[in-house]
Amino acid sequence: MSSINFDIAHLLAGSLVLVSFLELYQDRLYALLNVYAVHALALAASVGWQAFAQDAPHLYVTAGIALVFKAVVIPVALHRMIVRLGIHREIEKVVGVGPVMLAGIGLVALSMVVILRVTQEADPLAREDLAFALSVILLGLLMMVTRRNAVSQVVGFMSLENGLVLAATGAKGMPLVVEISVAFSVLIAFIVIGIFLFRIRERFDTVDVQALDRFRGEHS
Repeated sequence: MSSINFDIAHLLAGSLVLVSFLELYQDRLYALLNVYAVHALALAASVGWQAFAQDAPHLYVTAGIALVFKAVVIPVALHRMIVRLGIHREIEKVVGVGPVMLAGIGLVALSMVVILRVTQEADPLAREDLAFALSVILLGLLMMVTRRNAVSQVVGFMSLENGLVLAATGAKGMPLVVEISVAFSVLIAFIVIGIFLFRIRERFDTVDVQALDRFRGEHS
């Protein structure tokens, strides 16, 4: 791979980590969904460039799926869902944005140290893309555990899945049948989660996780 291809691949993969931090910073659902759409666009661009750099045409399918479903269909559907649920407001967090951002920086540093040490014999592009991918995965997990709103936790889960796709494509791609099965699994999970959220709202008149704990008698 030429130096310019290498640099662009790392720029696009690194942009996913940057957008993950932007997701952590958001305190409103509308803004969070918009940033997630940018996250998916960055994933589509990164996978598309990997398809070109690796001469792997099947990765263009993954890039197309990310562009159509992750960057357009899912954010639009979630926008409509939160309007119908009446929860387009500020996102309640377990801790403040400052500690969350510091924890995110620590997780990124941990990802870099772990991956670069255990993959010293691997291809340089795959090593660094895996480090970026692990960072995105851990930042997605961090979002899930520091948000009380169920919709924002769903966004964290989908961001985590974007990191898994980045890891698979950076490591010389994955079979097309696996990519398609992953895409359909995500869509099915999204549909189930949507139904689940509507049922929660209908039953308890809230999707705040802490409030649901109080309904179960688990007072914090």
